[in-house]
Amino acid sequence: MTIQTVTDAIRYVGVDDNTLALFENQYPVQPMGVSYNSYVILDEKIAVMDSVDARAAEEWLSNVAQVLEGRSPDYLVVTHMEPDHSGSLMRLAQKYPEMKIVGNAKTFTLIKQFFGTGALSEDRMLEVGERDTLS
Repeated sequence: MTIQTVTDAIRYVGVDDNTLALFENQYPVQPMGVSYNSYVILDEKIAVMDSVDARAAEEWLSNVAQVLEGRSPDYLVVTHMEPDHSGSLMRLAQKYPEMKIVGNAKTFTLIKQFFGTGALSEDRMLEVGERDTLS
């Protein structure tokens, strides 16, 4: 799927995957495949919402870079850690070393389990809880 404008400040940067035969290894998805949804919010701060499955990392990173037009995101907001939504988050974190990763306490536990305890430095983790806001 190509980049799409959702609003003046929101771009869809997700990726379609037509090579996947089964979603979650049990639900047939052919001939249509699946979409890995991700968005970029362009405001005073720039936030990327979720990443995509690792199998679609290159196309997604290209989409994100195209939307950013040379800028760096301030945040990657991780809404959940299923691999089809988080599989490429470390690729984005490596590309933009100043970017903060936003998630709840469980998010960071899972990042350490999935990617290793040294995957992210503590200063890059921005933990949020219920009813917290992020400007």
